[in-house]
Amino acid sequence: MRIDGATVLLTGVTGGIGGALAAGLSARGAKLVLSGRRRDALEPLAERYGARTILADLADADDVRRLAEEAAGTDILVANAALPSSGDVLDYTPEQIDRALAVNLRAPAMLARLLAPGMVAAGRGHICFVGSLSGMAATKSSSLYTATKFGLRGFSLAFRQDLYGTGVGVSIVQPGFVRELGMFANTGASTPGGVRTVSPEQVVKGVARAIERDVAEINVAPLELRFLTRIASQFPGFSERVQRRSGAERTLKTIVAAQRASR
Repeated sequence: MRIDGATVLLTGVTGGIGGALAAGLSARGAKLVLSGRRRDALEPLAERYGARTILADLADADDVRRLAEEAAGTDILVANAALPSSGDVLDYTPEQIDRALAVNLRAPAMLARLLAPGMVAAGRGHICFVGSLSGMAATKSSSLYTATKFGLRGFSLAFRQDLYGTGVGVSIVQPGFVRELGMFANTGASTPGGVRTVSPEQVVKGVARAIERDVAEINVAPLELRFLTRIASQFPGFSERVQRRSGAERTLKTIVAAQRASR
């Protein structure tokens, strides 16, 4: 699927790596449709990239449906929006749990479901989910976030098979620790065990490659982190012990405290 000249719906444009994705996709010739909850944050991006904007709260099922209707004709969906959702599940209210599940898992799945028929009818298109390596390996104080990312990965890989032969591709791009943007930049936390980070530009390149080459799954992380994640997915008990020794708990405490203060 060519990005140049394609209409791309990008969610989560005002947080995390969303801005980097908007810049990277625009530079590759995409006609952007940007979605977010805050008009004041969307308008400058619309002017910068000549994009169309659609206000929507992805925790609201009606807003998700309306977003899909207003974005009809989308060639490429980049489902990037997500809530951090770190911390002990016992500290979350039922309403907060519902919101995290809705934004991180229900909304991307529903947007894919609602936009895919138009792509299938056209015989071309691509759906790219931005996940996380947390969708492959569990860590302490991430039960809710990890659950949504495990679910997103499973949905993506299975939906890809459902659409095989239609001309519509499905991919998931899973970053590791991203510097400059997102939770590490916002909280000042250091990575556990000195694990290397990746740049937002590397994530953008991963998304572009997934779309243009129809790659099922791309993990954007240093080699050692990709290897450790694979080990953790196969041997979760062993992974628990390694994480305790690597200082991961200290990092998570910093992140959780910052996110709790912002909730």
